[in-house]
Amino acid sequence: MPITADYIRIADEIVADVRARKLMPGDRLPSITQLATMHGVSPSTVKQVFVRLEALRVIWRHQGKGVFVNDPALWMREP
Repeated sequence: MPITADYIRIADEIVADVRARKLMPGDRLPSITQLATMHGVSPSTVKQVFVRLEALRVIWRHQGKGVFVNDPALWMREP
C-alpha cells in the first residue's frame, strides 16, 4: 500500500468531513498551529493542506479572520 503524504491525507480528511456534513459552509477551520498539533505535523505541512484545499476551492481564506469552508456546490461533484 503506497504511503500518502501527510498534507494530502489531512486535506482528504477535511474534504470527507465536508462531504459528511461535519463541516458546513462558512465554518471556520482551526488555526495552522491548532491543526498541526491535532495531526502531529509541522505548521508548514498544514500550510500545504490549506494551499491544496484552496486550489480545489474547498476553503477560502480571509486575512486576519481565518480559513473557512466554501460552499460545496462550488467544488463538489456527485460520485
